[in-house]
Amino acid sequence: MIASDKDTLRRELMAHRAGLSAEAVRTASEDALSLIRSLAEWRQAREVLVYWPVRGEVDVRPLVAELWQRGCRVLMPRCRPDAYGEMDIACAACEDELVPGPFTLMEPDAGKCPPVTECSPDMALVPGVCFDRRGYRLGFGGGYYDRLLATDGMKRPLILGIGYAFQLVESLPVQPWDMPVDIVCTEEELWRP
Repeated sequence: MIASDKDTLRRELMAHRAGLSAEAVRTASEDALSLIRSLAEWRQAREVLVYWPVRGEVDVRPLVAELWQRGCRVLMPRCRPDAYGEMDIACAACEDELVPGPFTLMEPDAGKCPPVTECSPDMALVPGVCFDRRGYRLGFGGGYYDRLLATDGMKRPLILGIGYAFQLVESLPVQPWDMPVDIVCTEEELWRP
């Protein structure tokens, strides 16, 4: 029952997001990024895990560029080709070090960016299909981020789930392995569960 509820919600919200105009994505992304920039944790961060947006996700690329300009360590997930549902973390120093990976996601080039064996990010910016007001997240269904957020290196960072206001709901069905975020950021608010 939970899986079918999540699947239905995932389809509906992804269809809604796919229907957003480029202007709506740009405007909402700018507003969400302004809220993130208002956080003291953002201004003080020196090591941040980020995502590269796809298919209408909130566009955090300007934040990634800011991190590179500030000389911060920019960490990005990379899908493991031999282990479905698992990701490594690699450090990317510029956009030229990114290549298309599975699911058309841009990720650090394995030939230039070896997996990071130890990291301690100050923040993690995490995409999602949906978030609830308790901080739980609905992703694409592979459990990639739940596994990543459960690792020892991800116990310390402030974890920001990033989406649009329509992607923030009161409550999601939750499984024992689901990992909540600390803050949900939309174009309208920073919600701290």
